[in-house]
Amino acid sequence: MNYIVFDLEWNQGGGSYEPNPRMQFEIIEIGAVKLDSKFNIIDSYSSIVKPRLYKRLQPHVREVLNYDETTLRQGRPFDMVCREFLKWCGTDYIFCSWGTMDLYYLQNNMDYYYMKPLEAPLKYYNIQQIYADTTDSEKAIVKLEKAVDHLHIPIDRPFHSAVNDAYYTGLVFSQIHPKDLEDRYTYDIYNNPQDKETEIISRHKHFMEYISREFPDKKQAMDDRDLTATFCYKCNKKLSKRIKWFSNSPNSYTSVGKCWYHGLVSGKIKFKQAKDGNIFVIKTMQPIDKQGLETIKARQNELRVRRQEKRHNKKNM
Repeated sequence: MNYIVFDLEWNQGGGSYEPNPRMQFEIIEIGAVKLDSKFNIIDSYSSIVKPRLYKRLQPHVREVLNYDETTLRQGRPFDMVCREFLKWCGTDYIFCSWGTMDLYYLQNNMDYYYMKPLEAPLKYYNIQQIYADTTDSEKAIVKLEKAVDHLHIPIDRPFHSAVNDAYYTGLVFSQIHPKDLEDRYTYDIYNNPQDKETEIISRHKHFMEYISREFPDKKQAMDDRDLTATFCYKCNKKLSKRIKWFSNSPNSYTSVGKCWYHGLVSGKIKFKQAKDGNIFVIKTMQPIDKQGLETIKARQNELRVRRQEKRHNKKNM
């Protein structure tokens, strides 16, 4: 199997161009490198895309790119470039990218041109997250330039060109690939599950991920017993409750349970908006220690005090 490490550059509406709700970010360049099973770069792909909607570069986009509208006018239509790119990828590969947005915008642009969607569920490697996890970075959001500098990778070509950024991402990947790489995949959620049969349950060495079907609203989601059930990430046995689900933020819930074989397990529910306006849920279950439990308890108490103060202030108004 090959690794397709790809990167995109895109422009957007605004100014003299009203944003199109079907495609607010238009791809103007696709670049990629192909790595073999031993993480050697064996091929590359690069093409400029001639924009259909936003033909003038936004100022902040213009600042970082190494080309302008003259170069874009020499490009080819997106659907032609995308088909060529997907053919170049081959048949046995997995996508890799620096972050989560490239796959999202690739598929969004494909939808705009009514192209055949990518096969779902779609696994890929988020190299930005893998880098953060394997280098003890304080934050998951790490710029590519910082990772390249940290790993002492020679800088012999400019950043902010899709093929160059893909090249550097590929070099980062080849240096950091962990022994448990096969367990570090994630699922793209652009085409989220539509029904019970297509829901995704993904068990990893250190966590479990569940991507739900769609619900009309958060209340109906939280009323679903399958969604709120808590099981051990490792042995799948039902957890004894330590902290029931509570709203940690407007779009997330947290809980803690205990497995008598594998210890404390934290649950997290995140609400995501589907393209049709419904919501779906990403639930994760992962181990925590006693300090983690105390941190969650403190957060729960903090929110409880805030709600009490808010109710008290309303009464005295």
